[in-house]
Amino acid sequence: MSSTAQNRLIDLYSDTQTRPSAGMRKAMAEAEVGDEQRGEDPTTNRLQERVAELVGKEAAIFLPSGTMCNQIAMLVHCRPGDEIIGSAETHVFTSEGGGAAVLAGAQTHWIPSDKGIFTGKEVAEAIRTGDGRHNPISKVLVIEQTVNRGGGAIWKTEQIADVAKVAKSHGLIVHMDGARLLNAVVGAGVRATDMTRHVDTVWLDLSKGLGCPIGGVLAGSKAFINEAWRWKHRLGGAMRQSGIVAAAGLYALDHNVEMLAEDHANARRLGEHIASVPGLALFTPTIETNIVFFDPSGAGLTSKQVHDALLAHGVRMGLTYGNMIRAVTHLDVSRTDIDRVGRALADVVAALKR
Repeated sequence: MSSTAQNRLIDLYSDTQTRPSAGMRKAMAEAEVGDEQRGEDPTTNRLQERVAELVGKEAAIFLPSGTMCNQIAMLVHCRPGDEIIGSAETHVFTSEGGGAAVLAGAQTHWIPSDKGIFTGKEVAEAIRTGDGRHNPISKVLVIEQTVNRGGGAIWKTEQIADVAKVAKSHGLIVHMDGARLLNAVVGAGVRATDMTRHVDTVWLDLSKGLGCPIGGVLAGSKAFINEAWRWKHRLGGAMRQSGIVAAAGLYALDHNVEMLAEDHANARRLGEHIASVPGLALFTPTIETNIVFFDPSGAGLTSKQVHDALLAHGVRMGLTYGNMIRAVTHLDVSRTDIDRVGRALADVVAALKR
């Protein structure tokens, strides 16, 4: 291995660390563009149509970020005083700066769950009933696919159908935070529409495992997307000649989806390395997609000790809740890189325990 390869940072902090490939950059440079606010950017229009078809919805809108996808969905669906139901782990609740409360005036109601996945029975128990005069109005159920804080856990199609049936029977809207929806599709070996047919709105991220520099695409009914356009403008999300970045999304859908399977295999390989180091415990022994959490408490170490020592060895991971470390595989990380990480991890833990 060359010294350059040996010294290169292996960045497992998140799959958002991907860089656009040469082919993606070429597609971006050659993109046909126009004014997206007037519906005149042909590349953006193609991306929106492509994603709407992929997830089986009437229309879609290209947005700068996944958080904006979630927040616009909540703004369209909710009115001040409404309540959003979901797991305690869901990104809308934990990682968006309290946006639903600040912007939509909605509060959140957490369902206890197993790694972010819950049942229809638990949804029914969480929905507000009674005269409604004293309670907030239960309005939206949120499903995160895959569950980031659940170690990349996949919602199975029958689980989605179960919770959606209960939610809709009580008049709730079902929203899927599909940041890693295509990881779930590849991991489960099903079509995207199998996972989205029971939800009203859904989005997928382009800047994570798909390797794009920016963006997410939110989909739903035509009426929903019309309202989403209004909120996009209000929030400053207009991008004008956005085809330059939308082209990256089209390229990714053509070339990078199947590569997600390699990320999943690399995550499982990393899990094997972690499990082989005494004192390290995997959060999810069965790794379903590209996210790996582990706890070094059994080795008498803190996550920061291990994180900082790994960084000195050219490996970056993420510090997360509890005493856990998160590592996320992606298309810029190879099997060789993962084996190098495994060796570094074993060396670091042994050295810290001395």
